[in-house]
Amino acid sequence: LFSVPCNCFHDDFWIPIPLETKNITAFSPFLVPQDHLGSAGLFYALSAFMFFLMVAGTSINMLTVACTVQYKKLRSHLNYILVNLALANLLVSTIGSFTCFFCFAFRYMVLGPIACKIEGFTATTGGMVSLWSLAIVALERWLVVCKPLGNFMFKPSHAIICCVITWVFGLVAAVPPLVGWSRYIPEGLQCSCGPDWYTTNNKYNNESYVMFLFCFCFAVPFCTMLFCYSHLLLIVKSTAKAQAESVSTQKAEREVTRMVVIMVLGFLVCWMPYASFALWVVNNRGQAFDLRLATIPSCFSKASTVYNPVIYVLLNKQFRSCIKQMLGMSDSDESSTASSATEVSKVGPA
Repeated sequence: LFSVPCNCFHDDFWIPIPLETKNITAFSPFLVPQDHLGSAGLFYALSAFMFFLMVAGTSINMLTVACTVQYKKLRSHLNYILVNLALANLLVSTIGSFTCFFCFAFRYMVLGPIACKIEGFTATTGGMVSLWSLAIVALERWLVVCKPLGNFMFKPSHAIICCVITWVFGLVAAVPPLVGWSRYIPEGLQCSCGPDWYTTNNKYNNESYVMFLFCFCFAVPFCTMLFCYSHLLLIVKSTAKAQAESVSTQKAEREVTRMVVIMVLGFLVCWMPYASFALWVVNNRGQAFDLRLATIPSCFSKASTVYNPVIYVLLNKQFRSCIKQMLGMSDSDESSTASSATEVSKVGPA
């Protein structure tokens, strides 16, 4: 059984002949360890990394949801979006990161083709919901601070509608590979799964699907964030200039600038490797590339389940104080201190 060549598996396997990569996968990643792609130490190191993402990502995001349930003061329109982000992260960390941790430990997709499709679908859905949630956070900050619609109030009902829309967008991106537009296949070191952006098989129209993902699920949210945060920075800087003598305003301007830079960089670190690598492969068919490099974008995107909550939740003063209270690390006085006062709470992510 283990000697059956890879191209006998058709839809269950990821790359038909002719192969376009440096290190050819000679046997199905669903049957045998892919030791020809890397050392055992590399597989075990990635397994340990995925275990860390699974534990840390699940813990931080569960704390976010639990805090919102326990503390009524956290149930604001912005925090609803942050909880939506946490739920999307939980989907990725509990299913996507766990599957990768388990399969890297065995050095192949030991759970089989069905688990591969489940992991690819859940990771894509959670990732797209997370990505669009970040764009909506930026949009909310722009509407609240810059007031382009005058006295329009962003209410909890608006936030809930936006959260529903993120899941609709996530499913729009994740369902097509299940019904014939692209497909979910092992990628990189063959221990994680994602949409097929490797092959040129016209049966699946992979190129058009990758371009759809790049435009609709990366370029549009990124441009939304860039537009909203650039306007936000202009407003903050003009306010700081008008109140040059105010120490608190100057401090707020510096902190908001720092937070905007962190948020945009976090977005790029999470999704730029995946988007750029997939786009390069689609537009450079026939060019050899190392399969090990294809594992890097997957790791960066799954790592977002940890650093997104750190940026958007743990640096949020209200969330941070409530998490400390829930864990018994602070007294109730810190909560009133955190909710007190600076312009940062009005223009930053908190």
